[in-house]
Amino acid sequence: MRVVKLLICIVHNRDKGKIVDELVRAGFKFTIIGSTGGFLREGNTTFLIGVEEDELPAVLKLISQNCKTREQLVNVTPIEAAPPGAFIPSPVKVPVGGAVVFVLDVARFERY
Repeated sequence: MRVVKLLICIVHNRDKGKIVDELVRAGFKFTIIGSTGGFLREGNTTFLIGVEEDELPAVLKLISQNCKTREQLVNVTPIEAAPPGAFIPSPVKVPVGGAVVFVLDVARFERY
């Protein structure tokens, strides 16, 4: 009996192209879902990737090599939400990008 894993991989839209190219080049099948991040409300891409257990290290390595965290300046309080005359804080550096990957066991897999 083969063991199948489902990876739910969330990446910043800036990393989407690199990941798509590398997954295709390596022969992995995947589905893309557009999503939005909570903190910065920026575009993300969620990949659903099904792999056999022995392929898991290769796909995780591919993701880690192509999704890097970087810093971005953001305003803590949106200017339009601040009351007139309010102090507007300086932008703050926050880490963005990288990838979040959930690896789930698949109880059953069928392809028709």
